[in-house]
Order: sequence, then C-alpha cells, then structure tokens
Amino acid sequence: MAARERFAILGPGKAGTAVGHLLRKAGHEITAVAGRRLEAARIAASYTGGTATTDFALAARGADCVLITTSDDAIETVCSAVSAAGGFRAGSKVVHTSGVGGLDILETASRRGARVGCIHPIQTFADVESAIAKIPGSTFGVTADQDILSWADGIVGDLGGLPFHVSAEDKPLYHAAACMASNYLVTLMYLVEEVYGRMGLSRDEARRAFWPLVKGTIANVETKGTIPSLTGPIARGDSGTVGTHLRGFRKRFPELTKLYREMGLFTAEIAGRKGTVTRDKLADIRAMLKGGRKR
Repeated sequence: MAARERFAILGPGKAGTAVGHLLRKAGHEITAVAGRRLEAARIAASYTGGTATTDFALAARGADCVLITTSDDAIETVCSAVSAAGGFRAGSKVVHTSGVGGLDILETASRRGARVGCIHPIQTFADVESAIAKIPGSTFGVTADQDILSWADGIVGDLGGLPFHVSAEDKPLYHAAACMASNYLVTLMYLVEEVYGRMGLSRDEARRAFWPLVKGTIANVETKGTIPSLTGPIARGDSGTVGTHLRGFRKRFPELTKLYREMGLFTAEIAGRKGTVTRDKLADIRAMLKGGRKR
C-alpha cells in the first residue's frame, strides 16, 4: 500500500466517486470533493467522505494529492483555474484519469512545482456501483513524472488494479485501442441488431438470438487468446460462403458492405496466422473482399 495521503477529488462523476471510495477503503483520506453542482459533490462525498464544495481551488489546497476526474475536455481548464487560484503547491501531486490526455494538460500545475501524472482504468462504467465493483482487477494505464511513477503504481495497487506504463507519445493509440475494445464493440453489436431487424426481429429478440454466440466468443478469447478463437468461413477458407454474404449485403444492406469487406480482410490476416487455411484459398477470399472475382 502507498503511504496514507490526503486526496481531493475534482469532478464528482462515476470514475472520481468510485476511485475516491476505493482510496478511502484502502486507508487514504478524502478531504474534499468538488463539483460544479453542490448536490453532485454531496452525493459523491457520501461514498468518499470529505467536504462537498463547488470551490475547486479550496478543495485542492487541503490535499497532498489532487485527482482531476472531470470530463477529458475539462481537465486542462480546471487545472489552469485551480493553478491560477493558488490551489497547487510545490511538492504536491496532481493526477488526472483521462485515457487520451498526456501530462501536458497539467502543465500549469507543473509550473507551480507540483508533480503530475495520470492513472486511467481500462474499464467501462455504467454507474458508480458498477465502477466500484469493476475497478479492482482492472489494468490501469499509468503515465507520470519519473519521480512519482512508483507512487502512481502504488495508488493503482491500492485500488486493486494492475499498472501498465504508457508513454505520453503512446497515449492516443492506447486510448483508441481501448475505445475499439469497448465502444466499437457496442457499435458492432448494434449493427448486428440492425441486420436481424431487416428480418423482422426486435432489438431484444435479436440480442437474445446472438448473445450466446457473443458470450461464447468472448469466453474463448479470454481463455485461449484471439488467434486460436477465430472460427467461421474465412478461417475455414470457405470462399463460397463469403461470396454469398457479400451478395446478401449488396441486396439487403448495401451500406454495410464496405464494413463487412474491411472486417473480412483483417479476419483473413488472422486466419493466415492461425494456419487453418491454405494461401490459395485466402488469396481467393481477399480478392472477393477487395471487389474482385474468385480465381
């Protein structure tokens, strides 16, 4: 466990509230929770302890470490405002939780002598309760000044997480990959619902139909990895089935044809790595997916 410290939470959203709750549970003190709306800060403080306030700089002054857990777009603005109001002191720690933001958005705190960093959970939160439940066991992307890197790792450990060091240069790709794993998965499931909807199924009926398949696939990926988990016509080299799919999309759902082609081409790469299909068959499939004809 990291040494016991006093934390202020600036931004009483799901992530900030959950992190504050877990830090308190680990033995740290939450001195204050600040938000634009006092009622939101009070609700967060009921989980974290500490004083609820709308004065961000006042909250920051009473803490050893300030966690800025606002929306990504507001972090730099909040940091600058608190810095201008004297909220940060030399030697204090200022940490944000953005997946995409680097340390540059905390530059005004650095100029005040604070040491800065980021801890970002690779996780999705529907509400505070689920965030509290999901954070332990999650991996955190950690970016920090070198002299507080081990401290940041310790804080992640206090939250029950696993630290993963991410350079400032890699933050955009790191966060984009996380969005693909979560947000784009939701989009893909939405589009599957749309396809089944063309056959007359409601969204609930469609989800009931394909969800056991999705759960089985995710379980395979979790236990076996991505490449061994690939099944289906491309992994079998069944170009006839792929051609039938393409004709079906062109006829019934032309706006998804491009997506099917692009996903299919990446799937062909995985199939090649799995080694379950010959090069000739993969060449046929790639040609079809690129808009050509079967050899």
